[in-house]
Amino acid sequence: MSVPTQMRAVSVPTFGGPEVMVVGELPTPTPGAGEVLIHVAAAGVNRPDVFQRQGAYPPPPGAPATLGLEIAGTVAAIGPDAGRWRVGDAVCALVAGGGYAEYCLAPVPQCLPVPSGLSIAQAAAIPETFFTVWTNVFDRGRLVPGETLLVHGGSSGIGTTAIQLAHALGSRVLTTAGSDTKCEACRALGADVAINYRTSDWSAAVTSATGGRGVDVILDMVGGPYVAKNLDALAIDGRLVQISFLEGSRVDLDLRPIMGKRLTLTGSTLRPRTIAEKGAIARVLEARVWPLLASGMVRPLIDRTFPLADVVAAHRRMESSAHIGKIVLTM
Repeated sequence: MSVPTQMRAVSVPTFGGPEVMVVGELPTPTPGAGEVLIHVAAAGVNRPDVFQRQGAYPPPPGAPATLGLEIAGTVAAIGPDAGRWRVGDAVCALVAGGGYAEYCLAPVPQCLPVPSGLSIAQAAAIPETFFTVWTNVFDRGRLVPGETLLVHGGSSGIGTTAIQLAHALGSRVLTTAGSDTKCEACRALGADVAINYRTSDWSAAVTSATGGRGVDVILDMVGGPYVAKNLDALAIDGRLVQISFLEGSRVDLDLRPIMGKRLTLTGSTLRPRTIAEKGAIARVLEARVWPLLASGMVRPLIDRTFPLADVVAAHRRMESSAHIGKIVLTM
């Protein structure tokens, strides 16, 4: 496969709104040891991309400055120690940056085959959310079949993934979303209870839906005023997993519920973790989740696709929070 020396890619010359992003040309990277070069067909758009564009989420040391944390396409070139991958293989990959481009480097352990039956755009919508949900809900949150999960922001990319995976693996799922339409979409994905937080007291609704027991695990991206209410909504031995703080990371909190109900508060970030750690998550996903994707029990939900040239419109869609599921750039 012939690889050009230059590629189209999105640059962020200065921090700011969506309009600061520029589609131009950059040198095509060359794979080193343990890396493959992927000819990108599609790239997922995620909230961390917005934060990075705004200057609030710098890439980790050594990562490309170009936005984009998940991609799908074909292997265009391989470095030494490429393992199972060969030129021409159809793959999706979690990357630390560089996804908004025609070519992107990916560490070998973070690559996965495109699941059977999925389009390339669907495959590009998998890595960031599925890696995040698995490591937080099932590893850190220790959700097991028969338990109840509450997902805040159920219509987001993370939310739609968490609902489907928890439902498919035998848990009861409650979720919050910001409109009746979004709640309906969450129920269609497997949520047993969907609460419009704009028109209902979600905390009271959770208490009612669980007969006063509470939920076993909460996946929260909101923080701020939600933290205390989350503690109240947890059952005995419940686990709160925090993965973002859209409403702030500083709270005035009464810690007594943690002692009284033996609660666990945890959370994680994905991007700074080592290649080995991300590779371990990838292997579990391939073993446990790829069969669910191939069977159709779980599917990445695509809200809308945009060509790379319309990256500004894609970010405006993300910032509007009108989307349900994932936003994807196509090359």
